[in-house]
Amino acid sequence: MNAIIKELDQTSMKQWFEHLHGAPELSMQEEKTADYIATILKELGYDVETGVGEHGVVGSLTVGDGEHAIGLRADFDALPIQEINALPYKSRVPGVSHLCGHDAHATMLLGAAKYLAQKRSFNGTVRMIFQPGEETMQGGPAMIKDGLFERFPVDAVFGMHNMPGLESGKLYFTPGPTMAAVDNWEIEITGKGGHGSMPELSIDPIVAGSALVMALQTIVSRNVSPASRAVVTVGAFLAGNAGNVIAHSAILRLSIRTTTAEDRDMVLNNIRRLVSTQAEAFGCTSEIRTGVPGAVLINDQAETEKAAAIARKTFGPENVVYPGPTYLGSEDFAFMLQKKKGTYCFLGNGDTKMVHHPEYVFNQDNLLTGAAYWVALTENYLR
Repeated sequence: MNAIIKELDQTSMKQWFEHLHGAPELSMQEEKTADYIATILKELGYDVETGVGEHGVVGSLTVGDGEHAIGLRADFDALPIQEINALPYKSRVPGVSHLCGHDAHATMLLGAAKYLAQKRSFNGTVRMIFQPGEETMQGGPAMIKDGLFERFPVDAVFGMHNMPGLESGKLYFTPGPTMAAVDNWEIEITGKGGHGSMPELSIDPIVAGSALVMALQTIVSRNVSPASRAVVTVGAFLAGNAGNVIAHSAILRLSIRTTTAEDRDMVLNNIRRLVSTQAEAFGCTSEIRTGVPGAVLINDQAETEKAAAIARKTFGPENVVYPGPTYLGSEDFAFMLQKKKGTYCFLGNGDTKMVHHPEYVFNQDNLLTGAAYWVALTENYLR
């Protein structure tokens, strides 16, 4: 067994993880979760700042006289999904659950925080960055806007995410563009409501919206090169409440993912065009409400190679994959990597349901691996 893993407080990590899993909070509403994390960090002896970017928490610990600092980031928000697992520690909040593993991400960083506070096996400053609102792409930008890197300077920043489908316990490092930019848009199509028996007196936004859904599917298939990757997903179509009522308006919620700046501009412009023309063709009006502008997650080449080398030394070369996979999934850690060099790796979760599935379960064996990686990274960067 890895020497660091032997010294980690597995009992506390299990307790922290199961508490967080059972008490999930939605993005940018994580007040109790933030308080829980801050309390643990204070007990461990960290200098703790709360309320960074609303609910962000930063714990800093300086050892020795080293001038360098490293930032380690974990997210801690949950999803608006009903968990259907029969776990003894399952979510106690109806319709809200940690089905992406952010509870585990926070636990792994807390585990590393305890080890480093006790061993003091580095020279410099480590910043434990606990971020809210990753699922809505709000938390990273909010913390940055609140002066994250000015108030808590670091030389480099690192992130990690568990990934079902990758071999359990292995770490995967990919240099360069690794995850897609995501733009979450809401489109409202407004027609003229009326009685279901008299459609001639109404303007049906459901018909217009349905035509728009199909038209949107042509953007990627007919405008993005087959050599590139992009997707336009209509994840929600909200309209009407009764079969005998023609709705007055319809709302479509989109997840738009692109991997280059050029494709992003083209795809977004085509969506704007199709929304306008399709709505007009059916006699409706339209409105587009945009979210946080997307960003491609780009790992620094040198920092990725360095982190992978540390992982090989720590866990053995058979447990490290380089280069690793790329995904159309998105991460607001991309915004942190725009400000500071660093890298974002994946920790294999094994053959489990995918994240965001109501039966997803984080493999608790990986809590120790993730925490040990954070420790090794800190010790090697801050010698």
